[in-house]
Amino acid sequence: MQLSEFQRLVERIYYQRDNARGAAGTFVWFVEEVGELASELRRSGPKARMAEEFADVLAWLCTLASISGVELEEAVKKYADGCPRCGNAPCTCSAKD
Repeated sequence: MQLSEFQRLVERIYYQRDNARGAAGTFVWFVEEVGELASELRRSGPKARMAEEFADVLAWLCTLASISGVELEEAVKKYADGCPRCGNAPCTCSAKD
């Protein structure tokens, strides 16, 4: 599945409810999901559980992008040529940058 396809899928499932809640309210839910992912990563739980949390974070990110009018497939082009700052892959920016 392409990122744009996933964003459309998330829109079909959640857009009306999330749009009604607004970006600020939806962002709170997104942060809660990031926290759940952080907990799973910290405890190094089962890969399947981590995968579920990654999927949840991605879904909430997609819905935030949609209600903000951002196409994620376009947004990720920022990284198409490597690091946006130095242009390299892997990045050669100093760790202090």
